[in-house]
Formats: sequence, C-alpha cells, structure tokens
Amino acid sequence: MPFVMVNKRALVALSIGLLGVAGCGRIALPTLNPSPSPPTATPLPPTTTPEPLAANVNGEGVLLELFELEVIRFEYSKTDSGIDLATLGAYRSELLESMVDLVLLAQGARATGFEVEETEIDDRLTLMIESAEDLGEFELWMELNGYTQETLRTALVKEIEAAWMVAYIADQVPDSADQVHARHLLVASEAEAEDLRAQLQDGVDFNILARKYSIDASTRTAGGDLGWFPKGFLLWPEVETAAFALQPREISTVIKSEIGYHIIEITEREDHLLAYSVRQALCERAIESWLSTERVSADIQYFITQ
Repeated sequence: MPFVMVNKRALVALSIGLLGVAGCGRIALPTLNPSPSPPTATPLPPTTTPEPLAANVNGEGVLLELFELEVIRFEYSKTDSGIDLATLGAYRSELLESMVDLVLLAQGARATGFEVEETEIDDRLTLMIESAEDLGEFELWMELNGYTQETLRTALVKEIEAAWMVAYIADQVPDSADQVHARHLLVASEAEAEDLRAQLQDGVDFNILARKYSIDASTRTAGGDLGWFPKGFLLWPEVETAAFALQPREISTVIKSEIGYHIIEITEREDHLLAYSVRQALCERAIESWLSTERVSADIQYFITQ
C-alpha cells in the first residue's frame, strides 16, 4: 500500500529491548552474539573533572565515551556484515540523535510516573546471562562491548524506561477507527486526469482505467486499490482529505499532490478494527510525533560536530 506516513526516523520498534532499526535512524542495544573482538575504545584516564559529553538533554548528559562505544559497535556490526560504511551516510549523527531520543523517552517515562524496579534489572541480566549460555561468555560479551556491571545496569534502566514510554505512547492509538476503502488513479498531468475523470463519469470502469493509465506501480495492477485506511495514515494529506470527504461510489475532483494528479473513489466506509500493519504504522507515527514535540520544548545541547 503506498503513501503510508512513516518518517525515516520514526522506525521505533514497539517492544522492550528494540528501540529502532539499524540504518533507519535508530539502533538497539547490542544483542548477545559474541564474535571476534571488535576494536575497543581507549579508556579515559581517571579524572576528577566532569566526564566529556556528546550531548546534554534537559540536564541529562550523553557521555562522549558511551557515544563513541555505540559508534564502534555499529561500525563493527556493519563491517562484519560486509557493509561499506561509506554507503551509510551520516550514521554518527543518526546514532547520536537516536541516543538523544532514548533519553527523551526515558525522561518521559519518569515524568509519567514509571519507575524501574531493581528486580526487573536483575531479571533482565539473568536472561542475558542465560542467553549467553554461561557467565564466562557473558562477561566476554561485556568486555568486547565496553560494558562494566555499572554501565550495563545504567543502560538497561534507560532502555526499560524508554521501551515503557514507547509502549505507553503506542497504547494511546485506538484499536478501531473510522476507515475508508478507496482506490485511486495517479497520472502526471492535470489535463490527462481531467480526461480520465470525464470517462469515469461517462461510466467507464475505474478498474480498467487504473490498470491502463495509473503511474502508481504499487496499486496499478490491483485497479488502483489503496485498501482500508483511517485518517492520519496516508502520506499525502490532500488525497486523504479528499477520500474522507466522499461517500461510497463517489468520485473526487482532480487532486494535486507532490507526485502528480489523483482521482479518488471510495468503495466502502465504516468504523472497524485497524489492520495490524495499519495500527503499527499509526503507532510509529504517534511515537515520532511525540518525540518531535518533545524536541521542540527540550533543552538539547550538542558538544560534538555532527
């Protein structure tokens, strides 16, 4: 289905322990799959001065050392998979923004009243050790990834808080909504769109014209079928607004968007359960919207060049 509103930086996985998808502006904490030792960051010498920061989010610092360790983990995982880092764009900047988002989500959880119990951290550590098969392998994994007992527990707290907030935001998305079942015809010029609309009004089958003339390859073979969707789901608001202004079997006027000229027809409209993929997309959008709003009011300072 085309035109889904999913921002590249909105790909936040909706489960504890996975706050994103590598390469899409989000990263997860390392998983337990020890492999040959990656390069390690040079430990900072003991000092009484404040530890250097990569960023500060509402007074909560993102340590430079932790950021550099995340970069090392990310780079190693990609090069170990045969991916050329030069093809990944500004991944350092994306990783830092991901860490800022993690802090914002964790702060949101605490502001909402969520508290992480020590037993939950202990349970998570137990599961991690069990997944590593034995304590020695787990300790090796910690060493390879630059974790101490203290820094790992701190990372787990923040991860649990952020994941709770992700779930909390996602829970606000309803299970059902007013939806339309629509199809569309997309062409490159207004004149062609007006001509096709005139043919539709004369009784020519929408399915036939869409298959023959629509330039939307993802829906053309299905006669322009967009499926069921609620408000806030399509990428192009002009198309969505027009769709929800129609009654079943009504044909829209020609609608201009950034990608061309559309003709919309509604085949059905009713309130019913959201499809799993649709609700997931709405959850992702809700999370991204929450983060965008928080970023506007947050005091975020960066101390490294992005």
